[in-house]
Amino acid sequence: MKEYRYGNNKKSNKGKYIVSGILIVLAVSVGIYFWIINQNKAETPDNVAEQQTEENTNEQPVEEQKDETSNESEQQNEGTLTNGGYIEGQPEPTEPTYIDGVLIANKKYPLPSDFAPGENKEARAAFEKMAGDAKSAGFELVAFSTYRSYEYQETLYNRYVERDGKENADRYSARPGYSEHQTGLAFDVGEKGNEDLWLTEEFGETPAGKWLVENADKYGFILRYPKGKEAITGYMYESWHFRYVGVDLAQKVKKSNLTLEEFLNIQ
Repeated sequence: MKEYRYGNNKKSNKGKYIVSGILIVLAVSVGIYFWIINQNKAETPDNVAEQQTEENTNEQPVEEQKDETSNESEQQNEGTLTNGGYIEGQPEPTEPTYIDGVLIANKKYPLPSDFAPGENKEARAAFEKMAGDAKSAGFELVAFSTYRSYEYQETLYNRYVERDGKENADRYSARPGYSEHQTGLAFDVGEKGNEDLWLTEEFGETPAGKWLVENADKYGFILRYPKGKEAITGYMYESWHFRYVGVDLAQKVKKSNLTLEEFLNIQ
C-alpha cells in the first residue's frame, strides 16, 4: 500500500511541474510579444510612408525649379524668346540707360514714361543728307515714322495686340516705354511711290532698300533689327527700321556684322 501511494505522488508532482513550466513559457512568450509590439510602434509602415511623403513634398519645389531652369536653358540655346523677350514685373526706370555713351531702349532696358526728347535734330539732319544723296542715285527716301511719345506707343501697341494677339504683337511692336522711337533716334524709312512696301520685308529687296542698307552707316544709321537676329534684338527682321548712332559707331557696327546688343555686349 505504501509503495502504491509513493508512485501516485510521483506522478502527481510530475504533472504539476509540467503545467507550471507551460504557464511560465506562455507568460514569457506573451511578455516578449507585447515588448516587440511596443518597440515596432515607433516605425510602423504608416509612419514610414508619412515620412517619405513629407520628404518628397519638401523636395518637390527643388525638382520643379531644376526643370524650369533646364527648360529656360534649352530655350536660350535654341534661340527662342520667353515672355516676348521682356523681364516680367520690371519696375519703370527713373532715368534712361546709356551704355558706352549710347542711349539704349530695348526689351531689357526701358525708358521712363516721361522721357520725351522729341525727334533728334542731329539725326534729322543726317537723314536729310542721306535722302539727298539717295535722290541723286534715283531713290526718293521718306522717313514716315520717327519720334513717338510713350502715350502714342501705348495706343499703337494696344491696337496691334487687339488685332494680332500679344504674342505676335511683341515680335514687331514695342510695349510702351521700350520703343526706340521714344528716343527720337529711330527712323522708319520707305521709298516714295512704293508705299505698299512700307513696313514690309520686301522693301529690303528693292533697289532703294538695298542702297539704304549699303550706305546708311556713312550717315550714322544702322539697320537696327537685321534678319536672323530676333533672339538677340527681340524683334523680327525690319528692313525699314534704322537707328541713328553717329557715323563712327555706325561704321564699326556695320563692319562687325553684329547687332547693337552684340557690339556693345548688352546682356
